[in-house]
Amino acid sequence: MTLDNWPKHIQKYLFLLKDGFFQFPYLFNSPKIMLDSLLKLPITKHFPAKSLITFNTPLCDAKMYYKEFEEGFWLITFYMNLKENIMALSGYDENKCSDYYLLTFSVFEYKFPLKDGSALTLLSTCWTISKPNTEISSYFYKEADGKFFSIAMTKKWVKENLSSKKFKERKTILNFLNGERGSYTWLDISPKAHEIGDDISRLLESETNSDADNLKLKKKSMKLIKEFFDNAFVDSRFVDNISLTNLDYLNVSKAEKIILQHLHLPFLGIEYIAKEVNTSPTKLKSNFKAVFGFSMLQYHKEKNLVLAMQLILKSDFHIQEIAVITGHDSAGRFASSFKKRFGQLPSEVRLFEV
Repeated sequence: MTLDNWPKHIQKYLFLLKDGFFQFPYLFNSPKIMLDSLLKLPITKHFPAKSLITFNTPLCDAKMYYKEFEEGFWLITFYMNLKENIMALSGYDENKCSDYYLLTFSVFEYKFPLKDGSALTLLSTCWTISKPNTEISSYFYKEADGKFFSIAMTKKWVKENLSSKKFKERKTILNFLNGERGSYTWLDISPKAHEIGDDISRLLESETNSDADNLKLKKKSMKLIKEFFDNAFVDSRFVDNISLTNLDYLNVSKAEKIILQHLHLPFLGIEYIAKEVNTSPTKLKSNFKAVFGFSMLQYHKEKNLVLAMQLILKSDFHIQEIAVITGHDSAGRFASSFKKRFGQLPSEVRLFEV
């Protein structure tokens, strides 16, 4: 794949429907090549004075702000409202250099249906860090509103800026980033990141594009980087520094999609998911943990318990109903798992809120 034959590739694959998701391919050797590949799409409009690209299709409405603060250091902020399921798939121009890391903090609001036919807005949050030449496939669901705060950094910039004493684990961080290709995901590990993201959004949408605002955005972006690295050492993935093939990362992404689509059921089992993904259970089990830091069963439990907490706080579902909604086979087991995760029983959380 090259930028030169990208228009021909787009004619064939842009919004191709596969497994219930419309494909959205893009190139990411660098932010500049990413911008060039997006501007070749027939669905984009460019507003250079605002550093803004907008997308308008029957499948989604979206806009993307981009800022190059200095050589090798970019902020790319993406907002999207989904009308259909979409899979974003990164690729690389094989004739161009690729030495950018991409750190992304994403916040999705999605609609959870209620008994009366209305819907409750819930949050899903995660961090992803990807090394150069790692193809990323991300699944996004109909009727979700998403915000992505992505920081692109070259190897040179990382070496010059992340070796500061501000980063307690700087030696481990640099060793990790100097490893081979890789993509890793954490769930909501930094509450402060939400506030930083809101500040970035306000500055971008003020539309002043002034030097003062751009300096503030640069400082906020540095804060976001520090927030991630201050909280990401919750497991051994930085030390382990496992690198997989791009096909392995695609299979892990498919496995996550299957888990998320069946949160209302008890865990489907590794063998079933591996068969659906068309890989071996042993390999998928190992690769999934390398990417997410959880086993597939643990990931299913974590997502379900976080969902349960939001339903307790934001809905009037009875605790027993929430246990069923989140795939637990008994209210007692649900209460036990919930207390182990959050330190309180579901009924205690509900009582405190009331």
